[in-house]
Amino acid sequence: MEKSNPDLIHDLSGNKNQSFSYLTFIIILIVVAVLGVGIGFGVSKIKSSGGKNTTTTSTKKAKNTVGIADKKTFKDQAEGTLREGGVDGEGNFHLERPGGASQNVYLTSTTVDLTPYIGKKVRVWGETFQAEKAGWLMDVGLIEIL
Repeated sequence: MEKSNPDLIHDLSGNKNQSFSYLTFIIILIVVAVLGVGIGFGVSKIKSSGGKNTTTTSTKKAKNTVGIADKKTFKDQAEGTLREGGVDGEGNFHLERPGGASQNVYLTSTTVDLTPYIGKKVRVWGETFQAEKAGWLMDVGLIEIL
């Protein structure tokens, strides 16, 4: 007769105590899901507070100063009340200044959304461009509410 090896015979009745039950698996799955959501939320809050973009506004509420503070590139400056509309296709906005329409500064911007500042008294810094119709045409790089 051959000797029986206890490692070769397995109990198939299912009565053996399981060290890792179905309930334990569900609890671990829930804990991992909650931790994942919590860590993801925390990381998103840290990234959103550290990576603020100062060149655009994400809401319609205007910030006090927005744009690129580069006085070498944007060396021209003007003040007035920001209004919508250019002149004969030049500029999308204009600054109303004392002295009438001949003193308006017509504005466009490649770096700042000027829409939230319409109707506000502002100071802008930018680069002047040659215009055909507008007396003064400026690409705004920085805007400040006065």
